[in-house]
Amino acid sequence: MAKSRNNLLGVGGQRKKLSRAEQQGANPARNDDRKAAEDKKQELVRKMRERAAAAEAAPAQDAPAES
Repeated sequence: MAKSRNNLLGVGGQRKKLSRAEQQGANPARNDDRKAAEDKKQELVRKMRERAAAAEAAPAQDAPAES
């Protein structure tokens, strides 16, 4: 028998119960976590760019000059 598309109870998992303040975006702990994650991501991107620049510059220094 085919699955009924009319009864979607329980599909998609459960949602966290949010307080009225959380619904309005006034959750400082969650905002702090997002800020910390964004800072870590920015630091990682900066390190990756530095390594890429160093790797790009290294072969140019090692190559002998042609005359």
